[in-house]
Amino acid sequence: MKFLDAHTHLQLPAYDADRDAVISRARAAGVHMVNVGTQAETSRLAVELAEKNDDMWAVVGFHPGHCNVDWYHDVNEQSSPTQEIFDADVFRALAKHPKVVAIGECGLDYYDGGGRHAVTDADKQKQKEVFLAQIEIAHEAGKPLMIHCRDAFPDLIQLLATCHLLLASSPGIIHFFTGTVSEAKQLFDLGFSFTFGGAITFPPRKGQSVGAYDEAIRTIPIENILSETDGADVAPASHRGKRNEPAYIIEVVQKLAKLKNVSVEVMVDQINQNAKRVLGI
Repeated sequence: MKFLDAHTHLQLPAYDADRDAVISRARAAGVHMVNVGTQAETSRLAVELAEKNDDMWAVVGFHPGHCNVDWYHDVNEQSSPTQEIFDADVFRALAKHPKVVAIGECGLDYYDGGGRHAVTDADKQKQKEVFLAQIEIAHEAGKPLMIHCRDAFPDLIQLLATCHLLLASSPGIIHFFTGTVSEAKQLFDLGFSFTFGGAITFPPRKGQSVGAYDEAIRTIPIENILSETDGADVAPASHRGKRNEPAYIIEVVQKLAKLKNVSVEVMVDQINQNAKRVLGI
């Protein structure tokens, strides 16, 4: 079986010490990988990795969190402590590369870090402007979107609905979907597919009903589901607390197969068909 990690970040500093070993483990497990950029530096590095490896592709884009004034520098994401300013021309050029399969991760993120930092109205407006610019780039390049959304689904859905004429027939992926059943249905109606990662293997959070997240997955047609790790974060249950990596995608696919009531073999085949339709890989 050929598994697919449709959203990971092997180009980030989190893997600098043992990147080759991580890639070797993924290959031994039969995993193909899509490395996703979060700004210009990490997008360029994703393209470089894709150029060197036949079983890798790249996504280039600007994460909404980098738009905020109160910006958090994660040393596991980028080496430079300087906040980057979005430059559409940089991503427009990167989007032309034949191994770039989507634009992202782009979108909206209103999460306040559990109260540790505020996301202001000005931040939200900037995020929308940068997201719209990336929708234009995707339209020009004829490539789908890889969307990040956290605590912002109403605004995301409204914005995508107004841009429907710019979206491709397979407009892209809502990565690491964490919305409601209703939000899933609205995004599905707009043509989007969804990736799920290690979080689906966790037990319910305190105060959350058993099966609340599972129900959203059951609602989405199997033809619109792909697997991801989002490495280096959110390792599945058996590796929880450790750095995540593409080889762990098998546990995610096993849980997806269980929720969709199909064999792992059927789930893997369907994910690969979905990736071919949405990402062209």
